[in-house]
This record gives sequence, structure tokens and C-alpha cells, in this order.
Amino acid sequence: MNAVLRSLWDEPRPPDPPSRVWRDWALLGVLELAVLLEGLVRPGMPWRVLSVIVVAVLLPALLWRRTRPFPVFLGSFAATSAVMLLTGGAAPSAYATAGLLLLPYALARWGSGREIVLGLGLVLPETALSVALGQKSLADAAGGIVVLFAAVTLAAAFRYRARARLRELDQAKLLERERLARDLHDTVAHHVSAMAIRAQAGLAMMPSQPKAAADALQLIEAEAARALDEMRTMVRVLRRDEPADLAPAPRIADLAKLASGARPSVDVAVAGDLDDLPPSIGSAIYRLAQESVTNARRHARHVTRIEVRVTTDDTSVRLRVSDDGEPGLGRPATSPGYGIAGMIERAGLLGGTCEAGPGPGRGWTVTAVLPRRGAAA
Repeated sequence: MNAVLRSLWDEPRPPDPPSRVWRDWALLGVLELAVLLEGLVRPGMPWRVLSVIVVAVLLPALLWRRTRPFPVFLGSFAATSAVMLLTGGAAPSAYATAGLLLLPYALARWGSGREIVLGLGLVLPETALSVALGQKSLADAAGGIVVLFAAVTLAAAFRYRARARLRELDQAKLLERERLARDLHDTVAHHVSAMAIRAQAGLAMMPSQPKAAADALQLIEAEAARALDEMRTMVRVLRRDEPADLAPAPRIADLAKLASGARPSVDVAVAGDLDDLPPSIGSAIYRLAQESVTNARRHARHVTRIEVRVTTDDTSVRLRVSDDGEPGLGRPATSPGYGIAGMIERAGLLGGTCEAGPGPGRGWTVTAVLPRRGAAA
């Protein structure tokens, strides 16, 4: 039990609370209007003017409920408690204060563990004291506690769900980094093998053909420079010390394998100069296209055709994968899946970008742009 309480007390705030958006202002406007209308038309409203003023002043605090959940909750609690003390137990109108139920929800959703404990630790004794002093009936107090814990429970469920999704996204990114590191390992191994062969040839030709030996040294220097670039990228992205998979890294030329006999059909077209493309970029383009085609086959509905297009220029390599299907349940337009998160991670590590979403007409489109020379060291 102590471990559970300690874990709750040490719970940090969730990262990156949503910023204020137009819906928050719209909600505030609706609630303020509701408070004003209630004050004007509700018959027999106790402490009419005071209730309207207090709630109208407290409601703007909802704008900070995500970024400052504990101070906002504490201020609201102190204000309503002060009103009850001044009025002999008469709280502001229950209808008018309904919007303030968002504050305990926000505290449990975006506050730290100790803030949640302290906030609820203020409410429960205050409620018990009100019942003891006869300011509230036991039924009213019990109903308020039930509503409060319902809001807290709902917030806790959303908080747990968001944390689970964040862990899965982090895992997807980590796996993509490891795959990229393995691909880079293959690339560096290729460069080192080429240097070894050139060095052997240079040594063999040195007695009889010194110029050929010098040319071999120049080639070794160029291979070493490429290997160093790849190694810098590898060190930057490798997160865990695991043995690399020694399977050959795929290249853009392997994109033709995606156009297999499986349905739906995949049409692959490559345009531009690919001769001096770094192996890490070629491998990344293949992996991005492979993941995009796999997603289309798994999640798109009524898809009949998938197009893979790769074009290059002097500075970048562009990939576009599109299908003519209908987005399924696994492909929401606003919440990218873990495969897409891994694709974005891979492109970002190489200094590029990757975007995915519904196509202009129908279907789904993935677009990636990678620098031709790879990420800057």
C-alpha cells in the first residue's frame, strides 16, 4: 500500500499539455452566457447577484486548467469556500457552477500526483466539515463526492490511455532507430570491405605500377570519407548496444520487389540520377516505401492500385506512395499510427521529412523528402 501511495505522490505531470484553442474560448462564452441567463430568469435563486458575480469571475480560470491545474483548482475551491462562509453555508447556484466540474477533471488529468492528492485532500475534509456543521445534508454531500470521483476517474482513464499510447510511440521510434542503425552498419561494412580490397590491390601493384597504387590510395581516401559520414550518423541514432543484423541493406533498386503478384497491384517508377546516392538514403527510401505499401494493403478499404514514385534532383530524393482506397479504421486522418511514427522518425534522423494523410481525392498518400547527401554530421 505504501508503494502505491508513494508512486501516486511521485507521479509527474503529463508532458506537453494541449495549448489553448478556440474551443476553450467558445466554451467560456457559452458558460458565461448560461450564468447570466440563469441569474436573470431562474426564480428563487439564492444570493442571485453574488452567485452570478462569483461564478462569472471564476469561469475564466478554465482557460488555464491544463497548464496550471492545481493553482486554478485551489483558487476556485478557496473562492467557493469563502462564499459559503460569508453566506452561512449557501454555495453559489449548482446550475451556475456545473462548468467548474472541469477543474477537478483537469487536476486529475494534467496535475502531478502530489497536486492531485493535495487537491482531493482539501475537498474531502471540507465536505465532512460542512455536513458536521449542518451546512449540507448527508445526501447532498454524498452526491457531490460521487460526481467529483466520477470526474477524477474519467480523467485517470484518459491519462492512462495517453501514457500507454506515448509508450507505444516511443517503442515504435526506438525500433525504427535500431532498424536504421542496422542498415547503416551494412553500409559501413561495405565501405570498409572496399577499402581493404583497394589496399590489397595497391600493395600488389606498388612495385611495378606506382601510379596505379596512388590511384588506389585516392579511392581508399574517398571510401574512408564516406564511411566516416555514415559512422557519424550511426553514432547519433544508435540507442542500444545490440548486434547488428548482417542481412544486406535494401536499396532503391529493390523497390521493384514491392510490385509483386499480390493484390492490390503496386506500380513502381523511379526517375533521376541514383548513381552516387548514399546507401543509407537508398535504404531509407526503400523502408519508407515498404511500410507505406504494407499499410495500404492492411488498412485501406476497396483499394485496387498502389503507386510508388521516386524522383531525385541535385539536392534531394522524393518519395510518394499513394493508393485509391478508402481510409479504414486503422488509418485515422488526425492520429498517426505507430508505423507512421516510425517513418517520420527515420526521415527526421536523416535530415528529411515524412508526411502521411488522406489524398486530395480519395485514398491515402505518404510523401517523404530526404537530402541527397544524408543528414549533416
